[in-house]
Amino acid sequence: MIVVVCPGQGSQTPGFLAPWLADPAAAEQLAAYSAAADVDLAAHGTESDADTIRDTAVAQPLIVAAGLLALSRLLADGRRDRIGGIAGHSVGEITAAAGAGVLAEADAMRFVAERGRAMADAAALEATGMSAVIGADEVELTARLDELGLEPANFNGGGQIVVAGALDALERLRAEPPAGARVIPLQVAGAFHTRYMRPAVDRLGAVASGLDVSDPGVTLWTNRDGSVVTSGTAFVDLLVGQVSSPVRWDMDMESFAEAGVTGLIEVAPAGALVGLAKRALKGVPTVAVKTPDDLPAAIELIERAA
Repeated sequence: MIVVVCPGQGSQTPGFLAPWLADPAAAEQLAAYSAAADVDLAAHGTESDADTIRDTAVAQPLIVAAGLLALSRLLADGRRDRIGGIAGHSVGEITAAAGAGVLAEADAMRFVAERGRAMADAAALEATGMSAVIGADEVELTARLDELGLEPANFNGGGQIVVAGALDALERLRAEPPAGARVIPLQVAGAFHTRYMRPAVDRLGAVASGLDVSDPGVTLWTNRDGSVVTSGTAFVDLLVGQVSSPVRWDMDMESFAEAGVTGLIEVAPAGALVGLAKRALKGVPTVAVKTPDDLPAAIELIERAA
């Protein structure tokens, strides 16, 4: 059983779309995504520097557009019916929603563009950030977070938990980490997936109410608790609430294992989720589709499993 996964924010790098846009059909596809999102994705994916594409309002539509370019080729020729399911990490859940048929691609791009803008606006209200904590005892870390007023934002599995909140509290955590743990500040604009993002929830709810939603055509797991969601409407509701609630990618990977995953493919801009899978899903073959050159190996993995 092959699971396709779609990465979240932080996976983008300068120029990463250039290899994809060598194909005129992909360039035309990206132009349509740019129009839907009202963002020049071709320029940001080929010319913009690291600081520019770190901007939440740019990064999020850029990441989803890249994933959709990869998915349209990966799942062509009937391969969508041969995968075991799909899931996304954070903003990658929007990519997964389109891949599963819950949202049309244009609606996915409109939704993610508003998500990026709404989260950027929420982040601007207070000085907050995120840090990765590696190797901490979860009980000890939870107690320390409570002391500092911080929140867990991403449970990534493999001993990695991303925490978020006020910058001074994050610095105190870095200076006095739990026993045996490392705290690594992340280059993000704010405390995503925490209470600080609640102002974005109402804005996204308004956009979601105007979307044309279908039930998923393949198995679709949620970041809320790793469960399978069979209602498209319920999944979109989860997408709205997800911006201010923790990402439970650890539970998603547990669900993949319980479902009998035999291979995992990460679509562009790939790398982070394959890395987590190598620690949490030991022995499961993986393919990171970073450029079109990686597609043959991913397609072969699907066809071998069919």
